[in-house]
Amino acid sequence: MQDLRYLNLFERVTGIRTHLCFEYNNVVIFCVPKEFVSRAIGPEASNLRRISEIVKKRIKVISVPKDSQDIRRFIELVVSPVTFKDLEVLPNEIVLNAGSQSKAALIGRDKRRLIEMQKIVKDFFKKDFRII
Repeated sequence: MQDLRYLNLFERVTGIRTHLCFEYNNVVIFCVPKEFVSRAIGPEASNLRRISEIVKKRIKVISVPKDSQDIRRFIELVVSPVTFKDLEVLPNEIVLNAGSQSKAALIGRDKRRLIEMQKIVKDFFKKDFRII
């Protein structure tokens, strides 16, 4: 229900209709087609600031992944500013290789971020997700 509110607010502020919205690490992330990303952000990020003030959370706008080539870029954008060493795409799962500091940041307290990322990867790519 909360996601629907976010989507309606996003459409009212930016004028761009999307149905892809999720939350990761207490940041609301909207996925729009690549050609609409700059329009969604607005001049000098005014749209993002406006939405952020209303929902009292940080906001990100990223492009919708089109195929398996976009998986790495998509995950980098979602987890930024945390970085990782390598990403391996297997037929049934995605394996992320990270250093010890990054691994801790990617997993989060009580595995909260890991569970959020597993849900995101399952929804977008229909694959399992692991961090090693």
